[in-house]
Amino acid sequence: MSNLIKWFNEHANLTAWLVLSVGMVAILVFAAQDVGLQGMQWFWLVVITVLVAGACVWIISWGDDEIDEESEIEPSRGDT
Repeated sequence: MSNLIKWFNEHANLTAWLVLSVGMVAILVFAAQDVGLQGMQWFWLVVITVLVAGACVWIISWGDDEIDEESEIEPSRGDT
């Protein structure tokens, strides 16, 4: 169990992608269950939904990179 938690902490973006994908696919299935889609339509909807979730996590992670760069650039206040 601790190995799983360690992996989730080391791969935060993949974990977020997995969780968001599961949630988005669940909402998709719930919302479109009575539409009468065929098998390949369901398949492609799920694939596109997972890709959209990945794009969302990727876009959200852009802000994390900027915060990391700022903390590396700023000199410490005690050295001056």
